[in-house]
Amino acid sequence: MATTQNRRNSVSSAVAKRQAMAENNHGKLPAGGAKKRPALTNISNHTAASARNSLSHSSKLAPCTSKVVSIKKSNSNAASSVVPTSSSFVKPISKTVSLPRSDAVVPKITAIPLPATSSMDISPSHSDGSSVSMDESMSTSSDTLRSPDVEYIDDNQTAAFDSIEKKAFSTLYISEDVKAADICKRDVLVDMELGDKIANIDNNLVDPQLCATMACDIYKHLRATEVKKRPSTDFMEKVQKDINASMRAILIDWLVEVAEEYRLVPDTLYLTVNYIDRYLSGNLMDRQRLQLLGVACMMIASKYEEICAPQVEEFCYITDNTYFKEEVLQMESTVLNYLKFEMTAPTAKCFLRRFVRAAQGLNEVLSLQLEHLASYIAELSLLEYNMLCYAPSVIAASAIFLAKYILLPSKKPWNSTLRHYTLYQPSDLRDCVMALHSLCCNNNNSSLPAIREKYSQHRYKFVAKKYCPPTIPVEFFQNISC
Repeated sequence: MATTQNRRNSVSSAVAKRQAMAENNHGKLPAGGAKKRPALTNISNHTAASARNSLSHSSKLAPCTSKVVSIKKSNSNAASSVVPTSSSFVKPISKTVSLPRSDAVVPKITAIPLPATSSMDISPSHSDGSSVSMDESMSTSSDTLRSPDVEYIDDNQTAAFDSIEKKAFSTLYISEDVKAADICKRDVLVDMELGDKIANIDNNLVDPQLCATMACDIYKHLRATEVKKRPSTDFMEKVQKDINASMRAILIDWLVEVAEEYRLVPDTLYLTVNYIDRYLSGNLMDRQRLQLLGVACMMIASKYEEICAPQVEEFCYITDNTYFKEEVLQMESTVLNYLKFEMTAPTAKCFLRRFVRAAQGLNEVLSLQLEHLASYIAELSLLEYNMLCYAPSVIAASAIFLAKYILLPSKKPWNSTLRHYTLYQPSDLRDCVMALHSLCCNNNNSSLPAIREKYSQHRYKFVAKKYCPPTIPVEFFQNISC
């Protein structure tokens, strides 16, 4: 519930910010608003810059070897994107609406007064070409607005309707027992074996975003498809020659800043990294175009996830116009065609939402801190190329394990409920948990601070400043009996 509310607040604030700045700037990009980002450290753009020099576009090269410029976050008037002005919204429809026939244009007809003996409750039957005034019908009693039951159905159509109805009842089965759909069969079987040890997290039928009646099947499908949409785990060694894991980390750290500046939802960032890695798994990339690949993938992910996605001009703007609009669009087309337009991909964020609900239980005190801390740990994994060897569901489960341990070091992080809903034993997560633990302990000394600074804010409960114990007891990785 907390995650859903945070997502709604994030989207609403982003839309409001873009609409306000669009009205102030009349659709133009700001001159001193969102911070322009130069080319990334260790990633040169001599090729792109020399092309612009030949076109007399600019006499100086993009600052290719300069340090990554931090974002000015204090400027509340900075424009984040360009959106259509209020004139582009749909105009309200007038109250009086004519109802012409679909096959002809009906001329204006004067309403004919009814005889004194006629009743106002008479509804029109088959039309003979005349029209009924809307003002006249609205002046009658409420009974005249009821749709007639049989007047518009011909007698020769009744048999067809009866046939369709009989076919529907014979082929469709609609269960009348709503409670039976609250929990999947696997849950029922385990509950019978373990009694009350497993909490039912799919009992909220009010919130449609939780999809309680089908959540079990949804996550079963995600577990099956996460294998198909994963990038290669060794593309840096076997495919790429001009870039390395350090350049990839610099790019993702920069994209985290961009996502924060434009208030993008977390799923957009995760999908962006997924698209980048999947594309790099089969395409040779030179360092001059690596940042171009990053902004193109983020633009695709924004169109997929965001309500109000940044426009292509904005992605050119944040790179200090290192790339032309045509270059970004061409890279977008190249990525889409290589990925065969398969944009849906299970990420660690997809699994985190469910695993957080399984981990929280009835402990409302730790719920928000646990959610933010697990998200912080999972985002740290995006920077590390070696973390690609772990499936997104494993990273999500390991992030929950480590987050619970950091918040309550004296208590075992794993229990029967987590074992049931994640389908992982603690021993299955040991390697991934230790890798994430190393990232958390060493992140304070990292040269890529975007994620740490992001989760050091009040709205994330300062979880990046939480003390991480140097070791994890071995007994915490013992399997849960089932």
